[in-house]
Amino acid sequence: MAKKKLEDASPEKPEPEEAPEPTPKEQPEPKPAAKPKRARGKKPAKEEPKTAAKRPKAPLKENEVHVYSLDGEVAGKVELPAVFGAPLRLDLIRRAVTAFQANRRQPYGPNRKAGMRHSVRWSGKGHGVSRVPRIRGTMIGAQAPGTRGGRKGHGPKPWADWSKKINAKERVKARNSAIAALHQAELVSRRGHRFEAGRTLPIVVENGLEEIDVNDLEHATKRGVEILRALGVYADVERAIRGTHIRAGRGKMRGRRYRTPRSVLLVAAKLDGIERCFRNLAGVEVVSPALLDAEILAPGGDPGRLAIFTERALEALRGWRP
Repeated sequence: MAKKKLEDASPEKPEPEEAPEPTPKEQPEPKPAAKPKRARGKKPAKEEPKTAAKRPKAPLKENEVHVYSLDGEVAGKVELPAVFGAPLRLDLIRRAVTAFQANRRQPYGPNRKAGMRHSVRWSGKGHGVSRVPRIRGTMIGAQAPGTRGGRKGHGPKPWADWSKKINAKERVKARNSAIAALHQAELVSRRGHRFEAGRTLPIVVENGLEEIDVNDLEHATKRGVEILRALGVYADVERAIRGTHIRAGRGKMRGRRYRTPRSVLLVAAKLDGIERCFRNLAGVEVVSPALLDAEILAPGGDPGRLAIFTERALEALRGWRP
């Protein structure tokens, strides 16, 4: 019994077991690093992507415009002639346009015997009827201005002179002022013209526009539409198409049935080929620099028409003084 008590009093201590090494799969994942706290109301600065440095485009001067290719791409720039710096004289422009319109008026008037081809008589005073010439044998009034079928009281006179004079210097200044208005996009938009934003006015095109061979084209007008679409001004032709309407009054019976708004003005030194490409488009006019005047540049006396110049046509204006 004594031995058993001694054995129980001093039991052997068991050796500590070694903890098994964790396998790679069982290793605890590292905790993500805490985001640095930023001041309230401040946004972290974004890192700019590293890209190749782009070469900035040189800005245009006040008297410079872009030169466009037939595809509508920028092919260069050109300085406008000095005439585009002329002062805007709205009074001279309207005076010149009024003179042009007045000098084109055609004399007209009734036949000298109109309303007088009646056999009439006047019964005289004292019969209780008005003193109106009446057809013989009836009481029907005729020939007098107030009667049906009678003559006009004060009709238009064929010998009337409606022409107006304007000084040569005023006419030139009005033309130069209308040319200067082509460069102002605000005036062009105010006239109601439609063009693509970002285009410099007036639109200058390469000389290749004048060298189009119309004989090689199956549809010349189709080629003209493609060019205007590329230049961003065909929307103005569509505006003229929508605005075409039948004229009110007697003019519709005298060869002036339809009235069409003015749209693009194309100025070129050589008109042989491009005239056939654009002449069938509503409101489009093709002229040479020598034919420019205040009425073509500012129809109705309102300056700021949408214009396209070829490089050669623009050079023809270099000698014009503002």
